[in-house]
Amino acid sequence: MQNVAPGMSIAIRDAIIVTQNRDREVLRGDILVEGDRIAQVGGRVRDSVDMEVRVDGAIAMPGLINTHTHVAMAHLRGMLDDIPLDTFLERTFRLDAERTERGLYNSAMLGIYEMLSSGTTTFVDLYYSEDVIERAVEKSGIRAVLSWVTLDPDKTTQRGDPVKNAERFLSAVHGDRVKASVGVQGIYVASDEVYMKSRELAERFGTVVHTHLAETRKEVYDFVKKTNGERPIEHLHRIGFLSNRTLAAHCVWATLREVKMLASAGVTVSWNSVSNFKLGVGGVPPVPEMLQNGARVTIGTDSNGSNNSLDMFAAMKHSSLAVKNERWDPSLLTAQQILDMATVVAAESLGLSEVGSISVGKKADIVVLRGRDPNLFPTVTENAVSNIVYSANPGNVDTVMVGGQLLKSGGRLLRVDEEVFSGPFV
Repeated sequence: MQNVAPGMSIAIRDAIIVTQNRDREVLRGDILVEGDRIAQVGGRVRDSVDMEVRVDGAIAMPGLINTHTHVAMAHLRGMLDDIPLDTFLERTFRLDAERTERGLYNSAMLGIYEMLSSGTTTFVDLYYSEDVIERAVEKSGIRAVLSWVTLDPDKTTQRGDPVKNAERFLSAVHGDRVKASVGVQGIYVASDEVYMKSRELAERFGTVVHTHLAETRKEVYDFVKKTNGERPIEHLHRIGFLSNRTLAAHCVWATLREVKMLASAGVTVSWNSVSNFKLGVGGVPPVPEMLQNGARVTIGTDSNGSNNSLDMFAAMKHSSLAVKNERWDPSLLTAQQILDMATVVAAESLGLSEVGSISVGKKADIVVLRGRDPNLFPTVTENAVSNIVYSANPGNVDTVMVGGQLLKSGGRLLRVDEEVFSGPFV
């Protein structure tokens, strides 16, 4: 299938449409895309169009949103396995010091290709040199929130002051598929001053501030010892860092009191269940309590260094099973709640109101899964959401569209730079 020029119209014919709209409707019918936006959902598109995509009962769904990655670490797949997190961090910090712009770009492209191929149309990144990663985003066609990481100047491999680097990145001009953001590595390498300066940048530029938080017991109890009893979430709440702009990755080691702090401040949690289990962090985030108290929860994969995969289908299924098993209750966290975390809730949390659902007027970020693949058959309107969360995998992804542009069709990526695979990656 040919690619689509900007401004063209596309009719996706006869799909099971998992809309993720306000009513969470699942419909059987057509989708009309005009330019970069969705013009009709359901029924039959009767107007003439520039292109037809006949899917014959396949699943059409919003593109998945991965809320925590380090995409330029894609080349580290299988290179940091079976080691404790403190050793993992020590090695990654050392490797970061040796990287080149070309290596960052190539590795970011590898990660982006993996995400697009597996149905992710938006990702949130936390790294330095986000200007280099932005070039990969623009080349590939994916959508991204790029968070320039900050930490104490004496603990970084960045050239110059990380906070000033982040400010320069935020001040630059960005394309319409890139939202610039600021990040903080973590409480173990960032002072209160860095946290508060990063929050101020997020406020000034109207964006999110993205950080690792309460990932391991060691992180929490090292900080408790350092502060004579204060836990990381308690501390960031007390100094006024937490807000509705905060995207906090992990939050595994959070007490109920801290959950209420996160919720009251409007924090969004990025739940990285596969990475957490692989790194052996020894717990599952108190997600049911987060939801009960009104905190927003989304889903991330973390990096290929810690997860070995950027597969959001695996992350959705594993997240649900982890809580069901830990709480001895299979009714906790429905498939619909999990899909919400990976689509519409993530979009709302990131201030990306134009994506996250298949609704008229929104950007056309759409994924089509082959419904007649044996692992998804039979799929009907009644079981489509469950099949997405519990049965689908990246091999089912036939078509991926971002802003009306086809980036994968017939199971094949359409924009691949073969030179990327030649490296270098460091």
